[in-house]
Amino acid sequence: MAVSGARPRRAWASDATLSRGRLVPEEEGSRSAFRRDCDRIIHSTAFRRLKHKTQVFVFHEGDHFRTRLTHTLEVAQIARSIARALGLDEDLAEALALAHDLGHPPFAHAGERALDGCMEAFGGFDHNAQSLRVVTRLERRYAGFDGLNLSWETLEGIAKHNGPLTDREGQRLDPPGASLPHAIVAHTAVQDLELWSHAGAEAQVAAISDDIAYDVHDMDDGLRAGLFTLDDLAPLPLVGEVLTEVRAAWPGLEEGRVIHEVMRRLITRFVEDVVRETEARARDAGLGSPEDVRLLGRTLVGFSDRMRVAEKAVKGFLFPRMYRHARVNRIMDEAQDVVRDLFGYFLAQPQELPADWRPVDAQPDRVARRVADYIAGMTDRYALDLHARFFDATPELR
Repeated sequence: MAVSGARPRRAWASDATLSRGRLVPEEEGSRSAFRRDCDRIIHSTAFRRLKHKTQVFVFHEGDHFRTRLTHTLEVAQIARSIARALGLDEDLAEALALAHDLGHPPFAHAGERALDGCMEAFGGFDHNAQSLRVVTRLERRYAGFDGLNLSWETLEGIAKHNGPLTDREGQRLDPPGASLPHAIVAHTAVQDLELWSHAGAEAQVAAISDDIAYDVHDMDDGLRAGLFTLDDLAPLPLVGEVLTEVRAAWPGLEEGRVIHEVMRRLITRFVEDVVRETEARARDAGLGSPEDVRLLGRTLVGFSDRMRVAEKAVKGFLFPRMYRHARVNRIMDEAQDVVRDLFGYFLAQPQELPADWRPVDAQPDRVARRVADYIAGMTDRYALDLHARFFDATPELR
């Protein structure tokens, strides 16, 4: 993508040598703290499982649709590009991009809705909070600690990359007065992530990179699936402009190449806009340190007004034409039934859980949370295979 080259490190960029450290102190060695975080995430079990977790289309529907893993890699690439152009810490931006979907259950947001409903009486389920739980508790790879023992800045970014979670008095902001997700409460009891402030610039870069990646690539997948056409996208601001440019430059170009060229240019336009807008905001704010970003009181990394309108239009198009398409809905309704069935089965019979997943006591909330943890870690395929083992009829999700 055509973004400017690397900037010198900004005063408001995170600095691995000044990290607030890890909950369990470690010698960092030759790699920076944030590079080690990246590497630990990549080698985690939860990261590997993303290969077989749905983004929008389940694995039966074709090998070329995005999965959670390919989406995550695309987010990481965009995040590094933006971080490099802004003079931020690329490793931290990449770590946050790599970790942002680790807590997603099988079957995309349908699986999350089902699991949240099952957990309603026990504090609910939130995939962002579950990502924090994965990296702080559920990964069991190291002799000296549970989780991955990531640096404070990475955990902060996982918890609040979308903005502050509470006010300074600890009251949740969205929805106001509601309880915080269980995983957030459990971890902040032992480590203060300053939930009342914004996250650092690199976390904000990862968040907007996620938006760019799924907006553009979901359009690409929707076109591939035949849910809509390029002409259906033409009325959208920016998308229509880019489509007109491509068709004018290459009359008669085959449709597949037109699609790829349009998507490539869209990513570039979004990225370049974020870089320009963020630089302007930082200049106006007179930022001098990473703490200035956290205390700014508003988001630093973002789109210009014009690009925000264009990006909102893309989401507005995709919601009814793709995410709520009858074909997608039918499959995802069946997928939700799979999750609900599995939850009910294991909640009633926790002794059927694998030995290392069985709850240590019989308190209902702890049993339910353990069952939710187990199901959230499943791939689509494993969930379907397990359902077929315990139930007479399992949907094919086709």
